Amino acid sequence: MKRNFLLTFILVFGVTLLAQSQSINFNSSIWGTLSKVTYKIGKDEYGELYIPVFDEDVKKLEGKEVVIPGYIIPFDGMFKPDHIIISSLPLSECFFCGSGGPETVMDVFLKEPVKYTSNPIKIRGILTLNDKDPDQMMYILKDAKFDGLAF
Repeated sequence: MKRNFLLTFILVFGVTLLAQSQSINFNSSIWGTLSKVTYKIGKDEYGELYIPVFDEDVKKLEGKEVVIPGYIIPFDGMFKPDHIIISSLPLSECFFCGSGGPETVMDVFLKEPVKYTSNPIKIRGILTLNDKDPDQMMYILKDAKFDGLAF
């Protein structure tokens, strides 16, 4: 009886550790730096809007090549293999579907198309900060390429 309990405990503990190791560590990845943003209220022809104010640590990344771990988020009811949205959070928790904020997603413009996967991936590209165009994400990755699975 004790042996079965111990075996069950080890199995559950091991599965829990494996599941935790396969999620993106928000604070230790670049997403932790990108979360350093506040907002000011501005106006356009449609009314008020929130304008991002980037922390100095975030500004230092602009124009630099970065590697972003994350999940592909399909949008507009389809997947576009050369323009994707990547999120630090899985689809069920992302900015569009769950609890994440706008600093947890990024527009990605790829040099070569990528196949959709629900697994976390890495994308490498040049980071652009956007505080002017409310029709785009605040973070944009240009000249990007698939850099493998995140795990």
